[in-house]
Amino acid sequence: MGASVVAQHASRIHAAIESDAAAKSALVASWRRSSALHKLDPAERRAPLRVTDHELNHARQRVERLLRASQASLDRLYLAVGGIGCCVLLADRDGVPIERRGAAADDETFEHWGLWTGTVWSEESEGTNGIGTCLVEGRALTIHRDQHFYSKNTLLSCTTAPIYDHEGNLAAALDVSSCRADLTESFIHLIAMALGDAVRRIEAENFRLAYPDARIVMAPTPDQAPGAFLAVDRDDLVVGATRSARIAFGLTPEVLARPLPAADLLGGDTSFSEDLRQAERMVLERALIRSNGNVTAAARALGMSRATLHRKLGRFGLRGAN
Repeated sequence: MGASVVAQHASRIHAAIESDAAAKSALVASWRRSSALHKLDPAERRAPLRVTDHELNHARQRVERLLRASQASLDRLYLAVGGIGCCVLLADRDGVPIERRGAAADDETFEHWGLWTGTVWSEESEGTNGIGTCLVEGRALTIHRDQHFYSKNTLLSCTTAPIYDHEGNLAAALDVSSCRADLTESFIHLIAMALGDAVRRIEAENFRLAYPDARIVMAPTPDQAPGAFLAVDRDDLVVGATRSARIAFGLTPEVLARPLPAADLLGGDTSFSEDLRQAERMVLERALIRSNGNVTAAARALGMSRATLHRKLGRFGLRGAN
């Protein structure tokens, strides 16, 4: 990239920052953070920072369950976008890619650009970019070519979406990046759709892995928000909720820390409540049958107290042998 092009890009960044555009544009607000908060210079040409192998392994261990939950979705996403010269990166909360998919023929190019595991793509390190800015703003976005803060990154196009964990906390970012100059707006739109689908699948699988002994039910939200799931235990108490469900029902950590009957939460959905009742009745009946009507043995098998089981049996008009 020629010095004049670098200077021109830097001048455009500084002019936008000095104007009042940051109040109206999320992009310019990110440029301003990069310059004023992180003290970065758009014309700087240093290579991207990298963490050590030990630090990368530690980062992977911190999100081990999320990594397991993401494997199939990363493969599926790469099959959708790899043919148009893109790579797929899963970055942790600090903006460090910890998993990647890409064509072997493109590896040298992508590694040169830093689109590789272990490279630091936080906004603090690289200024405005797909991964870093997505993590700061907590929303899906595309940083296309000269929207990047650093001149050295203006040949990249990055579409990124946040991933939230089983407790609704921002945990990672999923990114599709390309160095192709002919990446059109329609292609970017298709990439964003495939990316959103992959994020929903990863969040759902991670949620299931987080609550392996619970029933995972889709919550009927007023706006039909995708990914609104609840984890319900054998006592029909809500023990977990995805971010979408938390937002839809106003479920704060304090609310979820108390016993919360699923039927109370979803009382407006009579079909769901009836399904819960029928499912619970079937579980109780099976436990009694397997224990030959012995309430003590059935309670032990269900992991609940004898008093709790008696209360539940009375609710459904069921009786044990003792």
